[in-house]
Amino acid sequence: MSTRALAGPRPRLSRRTALLVALLLVLGAAGIVPAKQYLAQRARMTALEERIEALTAERRRLQARVDRLKDPAELERLARECLGMVKPGEIAFVGVPKGGGTLPSDC
Repeated sequence: MSTRALAGPRPRLSRRTALLVALLLVLGAAGIVPAKQYLAQRARMTALEERIEALTAERRRLQARVDRLKDPAELERLARECLGMVKPGEIAFVGVPKGGGTLPSDC
């Protein structure tokens, strides 16, 4: 007896099975590119959404500053502190620190 006879019948790959395996491989390979594009677009969308949130926060901060600048008392404060303006009849005294003067951060 030969060794092949003892091992039993070897399973054969039919044409139908081979065709099905080949079809699955082709479909799998064809699905790789769209999957990569989908993941790249999701990452880009996430980055854009974060950028939108940052810009929205910046817009709110700037809008609050615009609203403050519409207040006459705030405009007077800025004119006095940043520009050194005084009302008619007032005398302005300017004290300069030893290290040199700097403008307030909101000027």
